[in-house]
Amino acid sequence: MIHADWSAGPEKRWRAAAVLRADGRYELAPTARIGPLEDLWRSLERTGAERVLLGFDFPLGLPRAYAGPAGIDDFVAVLQHFGEGRWRRFYDVASRPAEIGLERPFYPARPGGCRRQELLDGLGLASWSDLLRRCDRRRATRSAACALFWTLGGSQVGKAAIAGWRDLLAPALRAGLDVALWPFRGPLDALLARHRFVVAETYPAEVYGHLDLALRPYGGKRSQTARRANAASLLAQLRRLGVEAEPAARAEIADGFGTGASGEDRFDAVVGLLGMLNVVLGRRPSGEPDDPLVRRLEGWILGQTAG
Repeated sequence: MIHADWSAGPEKRWRAAAVLRADGRYELAPTARIGPLEDLWRSLERTGAERVLLGFDFPLGLPRAYAGPAGIDDFVAVLQHFGEGRWRRFYDVASRPAEIGLERPFYPARPGGCRRQELLDGLGLASWSDLLRRCDRRRATRSAACALFWTLGGSQVGKAAIAGWRDLLAPALRAGLDVALWPFRGPLDALLARHRFVVAETYPAEVYGHLDLALRPYGGKRSQTARRANAASLLAQLRRLGVEAEPAARAEIADGFGTGASGEDRFDAVVGLLGMLNVVLGRRPSGEPDDPLVRRLEGWILGQTAG
């Protein structure tokens, strides 16, 4: 089981991993940087693991208000074609409002005088909420996620999605690798039983609430003090789940993942993995609603309850 804290830039991509041992318990390894994306699938195959569940902290799915006018009703089917044919400019982030369209929906390429209304106008949408999937909307325990196609600001997810879709998932699907995307191709248990690699969307900010983490009083996740203050909660969660931790993994949690800039990424990698373990070990349902458009088009965040 692997959780990747994702970013558009490779220096900000870190992973946490837990391996199922012969005694039936998972063991947590220390965090590690994610290597070149073109090597990821081959490196996983070389491990010899029969089943791998991968969680990625970038959106999987499309908002229905965009997909309808674009003529899309199946995310996985169209994902394989983004970047070619009608969709050849899909990943080319628009520089000017006149370049925005259904076939080129990401905006803006760079900061400076860009307005959200320009993206709405270019896509023919009425409100910012139209750019949010159901799972992106505000919840009691967290604010709304950023809109998929907006690529400006520290919380934007558009460029991370481009890297994940274009450079990782679409090539695997085109190559015919045994990769299944949840929930688009079925319930989680069924996918894990049938496929070697199962991919799910994760959101560490959602998991903070599941684990009762308190970061804001200590300055937020960028602060080592805040991460260290929540170490006891993370270690207690491992005990509740019956997950062992390698000494180096336990030490980095207790230390708050160090003083470097990568500390927040390593922290979120572990938090996201704990959220995945919660689901796989039966402590929390996978959460996707019984809505065909969500399951086929919009996608869902693993462990987030329907609402």
